[in-house]
Amino acid sequence: MIVLKIGGSILETGLNPSLIMDIKKTLKTDKLVIVHGGGDEVTKIAENLGKPQEFVVSPSGIRSRYTDKETVKIYTMVMAGKINKEIVAYLLSRGIPAVGLSGIDAALLRAKRKKRLVIIDERGRRRIIEGGFTGKISQVNKKVIKLLIDNGYVPVVSSLAIGEENELLNVDSDRAAAYIAGALNAEKVIFLTDVQGLLVDGHLVKKLPIANAETLLPKIGAGMDKKIIASIEALKMGVKEAIIAPGSVENPLTEAVSHRRGTVIARE
Repeated sequence: MIVLKIGGSILETGLNPSLIMDIKKTLKTDKLVIVHGGGDEVTKIAENLGKPQEFVVSPSGIRSRYTDKETVKIYTMVMAGKINKEIVAYLLSRGIPAVGLSGIDAALLRAKRKKRLVIIDERGRRRIIEGGFTGKISQVNKKVIKLLIDNGYVPVVSSLAIGEENELLNVDSDRAAAYIAGALNAEKVIFLTDVQGLLVDGHLVKKLPIANAETLLPKIGAGMDKKIIASIEALKMGVKEAIIAPGSVENPLTEAVSHRRGTVIARE
């Protein structure tokens, strides 16, 4: 079992035809779940609709979207609607039996709403603000995913979750992939992105034990930090390895699985 996270940066230029062939090849021997991002598309459409997007930074340096009530509606429209269905339609056109889902469907992803957020403002001061509609995943309904994959389908999941009061919540797509991988006892979670992997001092890190990943985390830049956090979480939930790899190369999935590309994060 492989959980494949496709980043929004990969989707902006269209899915790599070589990736599609790779997915078809992988499905002959493995089961596959796809989780997708698309935050930049959400930002673009929100701003076109006259809703400027706000981003906040946590005390640990993690940058994230501030999701108010209007934004979560736009986020749902773009992620569960436009992006998800475009991916599914493309996969179907290439003979891959994809089924599009959001974390809302069948309560696939349940999350606890963050009632308060601690942020660092422009002056470097710590502030507490209303949490908006962002959540931390608390439960994965693996039954609905297993029902699909056991019947030969490829679930394509957008990163929305349902809250304790049945509200729509924005959850991070990298961490959604990690939690799904953990719930399914997946062998691997693979994050395809627009970079070669984790770079430290300009050099690609090919293999990284989980302990080293936790030590390096404060030094890792925005965007990659979430992938490292998600990788650590997946490993702690029992996933054997997490791989951060480029998605625009030939045979990106095979290259990642074989450790010829990207950064492999493992328990040892």
